[in-house]
Amino acid sequence: MECTVSWTGNAGTRSGMGFVAETGSGHILAMDGAPDAARPGNGGQNLAPRPMETVLAGTGGCTAYDVVLILKRGRHEVERCSVKLTSERAEKDPKVFTKIHMHFTVAGRGIPPAAVERAIALSHENYCSASIMLAKTAQITTSFELIDA
Repeated sequence: MECTVSWTGNAGTRSGMGFVAETGSGHILAMDGAPDAARPGNGGQNLAPRPMETVLAGTGGCTAYDVVLILKRGRHEVERCSVKLTSERAEKDPKVFTKIHMHFTVAGRGIPPAAVERAIALSHENYCSASIMLAKTAQITTSFELIDA
């Protein structure tokens, strides 16, 4: 796996903190920093997600992918799945994630709660590389809501 990240800031004025990532699979992802009112030109322009937001989003995508796949392989009729991630970060550099909570909402017909609970556990214990990696610095907790659709 590879990725090239390029600064999109204005080199002439050395301002802006925007970046574009081109993934090995040929996709583009924009990132930007927060504006820095104390030092204009040193912050971003709030034109795209922050890099750490993309880490959190990627982790949500990784685990939601697992949960859907595990439920489908168990022959459950999954109609929708989403996960809302909330996090806390260390106050000092490096500002690693210290807590992450993932709340899953799964909708489908006749899916037993135990199947959703098992799918989430399998993702976090065996399959989701991102959440397993982040668990090295963050306490990860989960909850879920099951909607019979």
